[in-house]
Amino acid sequence: MDIKKSRFICHLKRTETETAASAFIESIKKEHWKANHNCSAYILGERQEIQRAHDDGEPSGTAGVPMLELLKKRNLNNVTAVVTRYFGGTKLGAGGLIRAYGGAVNDALSEIGIVERQLHQFINVTVSYPMSGKLENQLRQSDYLLQDISYTDQVGFNCVIPIESEELFKQSVTEWTNGQGLFSIGKQAWIEVDAAD
Repeated sequence: MDIKKSRFICHLKRTETETAASAFIESIKKEHWKANHNCSAYILGERQEIQRAHDDGEPSGTAGVPMLELLKKRNLNNVTAVVTRYFGGTKLGAGGLIRAYGGAVNDALSEIGIVERQLHQFINVTVSYPMSGKLENQLRQSDYLLQDISYTDQVGFNCVIPIESEELFKQSVTEWTNGQGLFSIGKQAWIEVDAAD
């Protein structure tokens, strides 16, 4: 974004360690070595245990901290933000800098979207061919993820279910199939889903 001829460019990356965060920050500094400032902030850990902010020459508290506060406000974990500023000749003042750096991060997050990692259970439901059409229709109309369908002597529906919805899923399928479905529980996996803002 451009503010009074200064250009602010936000770079975001998922990082799970301080080493990864530092390496990302350094890579942006190398890429934008002609920039006046490459300010950074990161939050790491499941409970946001590690939080760092750096103003890179901007007045203290006007760049890194607003970026960090924005990451916290959006409840993000394991992410590093670097905002590169090419100075346009007009000073923005402390308030202007705070709005510019925080705004650059906010705009970038809104543009790319935020995902949430949720634990999911893989469940296969096997039914007879006569029952398969009804079950397929119900699954496609539901919020459950139907990953694929296999056809052998019976029909298998491979579904991916949020772990907290497993029992509800089984109850629903039992109703839809009049108790004719055979469940096979598979592995669990962390899957990224769009986070509701």
